Amino acid sequence: MNDHPQSSTHNPRRILVRGTNWLGDAVMTTPALARLREKFPDAHIALLTPEKLRDLWLPVEDGLHQPAVNETITFAAGEGVLSIGKKLRSKKFDMAVVLPNSPRSAIEILLAGIPQRIGYARPWRNIFLTQAVAPRADAVKMRKLSVAEIKRRTGVAPVSIEKKSETGKMPVLPSTAHQMHEYLHLVATLGANPEPLPPQLFVASQGIEAVRKNFGLANSRKPILGLNPGAEYGPAKRWPAERFIAAACEIQRRTDCTWILFGGRSDAQLAAQIEGGIQDGKHEILNLAGKTSLRELMALLKLCRVLLTNDTGPMHIAAALGTPVVVPYGSTSPELTGPGMPGDPRYRLLKSAVPCSPCFLRECPIDFRCMNSITVERVLEAVLSAI
Repeated sequence: MNDHPQSSTHNPRRILVRGTNWLGDAVMTTPALARLREKFPDAHIALLTPEKLRDLWLPVEDGLHQPAVNETITFAAGEGVLSIGKKLRSKKFDMAVVLPNSPRSAIEILLAGIPQRIGYARPWRNIFLTQAVAPRADAVKMRKLSVAEIKRRTGVAPVSIEKKSETGKMPVLPSTAHQMHEYLHLVATLGANPEPLPPQLFVASQGIEAVRKNFGLANSRKPILGLNPGAEYGPAKRWPAERFIAAACEIQRRTDCTWILFGGRSDAQLAAQIEGGIQDGKHEILNLAGKTSLRELMALLKLCRVLLTNDTGPMHIAAALGTPVVVPYGSTSPELTGPGMPGDPRYRLLKSAVPCSPCFLRECPIDFRCMNSITVERVLEAVLSAI
């Protein structure tokens, strides 16, 4: 495997980037896209992205835009590789950078007839790439803990002598462990600068004014705060709903804010529970879960003074738009997939000192101690300090 660019990749005129499939991952690719543009300032760079993420990359009306991307090409959910390959073939790209690690994403690019195809070396797909890049030396994998290991780490189950190493705190990870470095390393094989940049997205002032009008916020003079209590991956990533309610009521009492409740259609039941709990406390909240487009979500998040959220896609969007975020972390790792640049003081990433976190499981097999040990008082202090 060759980790260095060949001469034919030095001056490509038309570059295709096969984007990632998930919202948070897509935001974390923006530093690599910026570095790719920096390396090839005159190239036409197109992004192949799922239709559900199209709004993330739309041009902005008042002159701001996602500067790394000239063109966005979308594919529908369930669209086959032959259809995607045919769609791309007529565009005659010189080179493709494949950000996902799946065999399918590499096959799509092969079927597009693109002569230079760069991506990470992975089983079942290297044959489809012309440059299979070896994993970087300091990469850290998200390893799921087994239920037995979690029980040993927490003392729920007896620990044998040979398993003693599984107890205690999780190791401290370097800043280079963050997922954004995976994408930066890949474009660095083409000569791009591997140094990180803050993930960055843009929304137009027209879009912000439109959501103010469309969602009844045009005449409000109260501070607007965001609440995002869902998490698509599973309940292990969700701070308890009753704690969101308690924190929101107390923050509203102290700040006289307007809360916007965010979420997808699948969060409707959770959002209704939280809306009811806050309104029962005679506090107001605007429940927009499942009621916004991605572009409207971006504009509304830009409006917020701070977003209290679980580790999920809107967290990454808010940070990339410059909105401070407060995030209770349980089953996942802020060192690996946290918002923005690691160490940015605008983001309050709250962890608990339990030996089983992060476990990367969808559901907690014991007592959910990672999230339960993050108190309302701790979140309250973090949000008030971020406003």
